[in-house]
Amino acid sequence: MVSDGEPPLSPLAQDALEALISAAPHNDSFSYDRAYTILAEAEDLSQPAADDILERLLMRGYLYEVEGELRLTEP
Repeated sequence: MVSDGEPPLSPLAQDALEALISAAPHNDSFSYDRAYTILAEAEDLSQPAADDILERLLMRGYLYEVEGELRLTEP
């Protein structure tokens, strides 16, 4: 998903993405609250830190949002 000239994800963002991939339902949406829970348990992130990571993942195309729910982009 990395665009030309765009740096790779930070190690924390990469770990967060892997945690979401492992814990989130495959091919299904999940709530922001579920994402916060996953990131708090897997990476010990507070909600503001999780918001920052989720925003980066959304902006970079690793996640997308549909009607307030998150979905993982297909690899």
